[in-house]
Amino acid sequence: QVQLVESGGGLVQAGGSLRLSCAASGHTLSWNRMGWFRQAPGKEREFVSAIIWTLGTTYYADSVKGRFTISRDNAKNTVYLQMNNLKPEDTAVYYCAGHEAWGAVRATTAYKYWGQGTQVTVSS
Repeated sequence: QVQLVESGGGLVQAGGSLRLSCAASGHTLSWNRMGWFRQAPGKEREFVSAIIWTLGTTYYADSVKGRFTISRDNAKNTVYLQMNNLKPEDTAVYYCAGHEAWGAVRATTAYKYWGQGTQVTVSS
């Protein structure tokens, strides 16, 4: 049984920073890719960032490029999302996701495992 657990969300003023963590537990997986998605109330879940586990190749949504940085710790089987210069429009529940196989890294439907999410609220 694979579990992904997000942490690091909270309240922050516009312009502030947060670092989200996603720790994998249970059976050790060989990740092809892990990523972050977010969902605001009444809106579709959208791609934020992803990383190819073995190569370190990174992908970002245009809306967060230059502000967010994704990284991973192989030994801890953990992925991080450093979020800088946060804006009110970044407010959402942020979800960690992963898959052992190749897929469309930006597609919500292309991930197999999901965490429960962590709330990020950015005040103006």
